[in-house]
Amino acid sequence: MTVTSPEFVAGLAADASAVGITGFVAAAVIRHGGRVLLVRRNPDDYMGGLWEVPSGTVEDGETILDALHRETNEETGLTLDQVIGYIGHFDYKNSRGGTTRQFNFAVTVEKTEPIVLTEHDAHQWAEPGSLPEVSDAVRELLTS
Repeated sequence: MTVTSPEFVAGLAADASAVGITGFVAAAVIRHGGRVLLVRRNPDDYMGGLWEVPSGTVEDGETILDALHRETNEETGLTLDQVIGYIGHFDYKNSRGGTTRQFNFAVTVEKTEPIVLTEHDAHQWAEPGSLPEVSDAVRELLTS
C-alpha cells in the first residue's frame, strides 16, 4: 500500500483518533541539495521563534494529504510535486492544552523558489547536522 493511498491515510487518522489525539497536522519535509527547508514561527505565536518544517492543521472534511498540499502552498508558496514517503509522526501539546499529532511526509516540490512566507518570519535551507533552534521532535525527525 502506498503512502498516498486513501486507505493508508485513513489508517493514520484512525490510529491517532483511537488513542485520543484531538488535532492533526500535516508536515512537508522538503530536501534540496542535501539541505532541508525550515520556516521560523513568528515571535508572538505559540512556540514563537522555533524553526519547523512547513506544516499546518488538517481542517474538517480534509484528508491529511489534502492538508499537506494546501498548507505547504499557503506557508511557502511552493507546490508539491510528489509525496515520496511517510517518515513518521510525533505528538505534542497544543496551545489549547490538547494533544496534536504531526504526520510527516518526505515530498518533492515543482520548484524550490521563490519561497513566499505568509505565516512565518524567515526561512532557510539548513544542513541536518547543524540545525537552528528546533524542537527535540523536529531534530530527531531530521537527523535520524
